[in-house]
Amino acid sequence: MDKSAQAYWKAVLGLLTKILIVWFVVSYGAGILLAPVLNTIHLGGYPLGFWFAQQGSIYVFVALIFYYAHAMGKLDREFDVHEE
Repeated sequence: MDKSAQAYWKAVLGLLTKILIVWFVVSYGAGILLAPVLNTIHLGGYPLGFWFAQQGSIYVFVALIFYYAHAMGKLDREFDVHEE
């Protein structure tokens, strides 16, 4: 494997690591660990911890999908492995 391919995969793995860290913090941190603290705030009549565990995390996950697609497109163009 040449150096360009190694650099590409290192960049891809770095991106995936960052995205998985955000995913873990949102799902486990906000949905479970911080739920009692977030429940002191109400949003639309519901405790924020409940809302975030049920709805807010989905919005973050969808945003992560769009971010991943955008960031991978940039990486592919940077390393000239993009599709036309």
